[in-house]
Amino acid sequence: MKRSAAHIVREYGPFTGVDQVHGVTYDGERVWFASGDKLVALDPDSGITQGAMDVAAHAGTAFDGRYLFQIAERRIQKIDPGTGRVLASIPAPGNGGDSGLAWAEGTLWVGEYRERKIHQVDPDTGAILRTIESNRFVTGVTWVDGELWHATWEGNESELRHIDARTGEVLEKLEMPAGTVVSGLESDGHNTFFCGGGQSGKLRAVRRPR
Repeated sequence: MKRSAAHIVREYGPFTGVDQVHGVTYDGERVWFASGDKLVALDPDSGITQGAMDVAAHAGTAFDGRYLFQIAERRIQKIDPGTGRVLASIPAPGNGGDSGLAWAEGTLWVGEYRERKIHQVDPDTGAILRTIESNRFVTGVTWVDGELWHATWEGNESELRHIDARTGEVLEKLEMPAGTVVSGLESDGHNTFFCGGGQSGKLRAVRRPR
């Protein structure tokens, strides 16, 4: 198992009117982050916010190439990013204890925070297709180039972990600086992870090792 220090390449925020950053996703141009009662869009190049939608946004966020998915307490809502309209919703597998959210392989991947689990979920019905166990609290989930990564936050320590999607075995760890929490995780599809900063109200970009 490889272990190294996370390389933070950029910090964004804190942002006006944002007390916490929860889930994070990326639509190819903008980073979207959940801030409780809003989904905020950010241009990652300029660092300037591009607007916000008034929707419940309490934890993980995902993008399937067309729609946003957002954990709102015990539900996962499918949202039109153009209008902010909620198009559908399914039950969240953790029944309110859910954390990270990602889209891959035509399905949703949902972190269950204190249960230390990652569920693969049918996006139409909410049915759990399979579950991967972790040994740390799960605070973010993302896929990049066929690799499953998840964030942890436990004992005031956070890591980004590349795990075997079949067994849950940890293949690589990126250790965040002491006191730097990760409350949401998304890849840009290339060399960068975007990490929610929890109560710091910040978003951080971390270099993906290659």
